[in-house]
Amino acid sequence: MPPVFCLKPMPTLHLLCGFTGAGKTTFAKKLERDIPAVRFSPDEWMVRLYGHNPPEQDFQDYYDRVVDLVWQTTLRLLDLGLDVILDFGFWSRASRDAARARATAAGVPYKLYFLDCSEEVMRRRVLNRTEELPVDALWIDESAFDLFKGRFEPLGEDEEHVRIKTDA
Repeated sequence: MPPVFCLKPMPTLHLLCGFTGAGKTTFAKKLERDIPAVRFSPDEWMVRLYGHNPPEQDFQDYYDRVVDLVWQTTLRLLDLGLDVILDFGFWSRASRDAARARATAAGVPYKLYFLDCSEEVMRRRVLNRTEELPVDALWIDESAFDLFKGRFEPLGEDEEHVRIKTDA
């Protein structure tokens, strides 16, 4: 009897880039159902592990721990042939480059989505979300929104991506 070869499906790593309030998680949840895929949002893990408003002095350490765990799990799921959606925001060019490099090293294709939304709409969404504070959202007030704005690096012209307009 000849050997039977079972080919694993080629998974894709889906990277969601956009500022807070751009609609990344809403889009990620829809994509998760449509593909289907496994979705990871560090904000959800942060809230579950450290609460809605972790201390500012500990936030980066907590976030780095969560992202490390998510990446470990992501690489294993990709190895198993499952699509993964990373709802990370990828605010910096360095974080996007690192994600692309990890996908390439894992031998899987990636797709970068840019969630494009006006600042006015993002601000309104974030402040409304903070007021309602759903179970899986971090607390972000207006001053934090303004502080974070300066940390977001727009996509470079050489960064291939799919633009998703989310103002509606």
